[in-house]
Amino acid sequence: MSEVKTTKEIRIRVGLNAENVPVQIDWEAEDHTGAAEPQECKAFLLSLFDKEKRETLRIDLWTVDMQVIEMDRLFYNTLRSMADTYFRATQNKELAQDMQRFVHYFGEKTEVIPRET
Repeated sequence: MSEVKTTKEIRIRVGLNAENVPVQIDWEAEDHTGAAEPQECKAFLLSLFDKEKRETLRIDLWTVDMQVIEMDRLFYNTLRSMADTYFRATQNKELAQDMQRFVHYFGEKTEVIPRET
């Protein structure tokens, strides 16, 4: 089952200004339906687990025009997705629910979602 049958590419291009600060980020994937051209985004968070060192390698970039409310929304959605992924990968319902409770708290504190009364 672990034999590679095919490969796909995901490309990320980062345009930098004179101070090496990201001003444009574009991405494209071979199987990304509905996108013939690279898609522009304002930020990305990439985590890779090193097989040998058993450490997580990260690249976190955002463009100079990324607003705080947009960063709040990015983190809210990313944390929600991480909790869902964690549950699918581990079936640890209790911890996944704890993570979702924090995500809800985060969403309310950043006003990405309305506060419950």
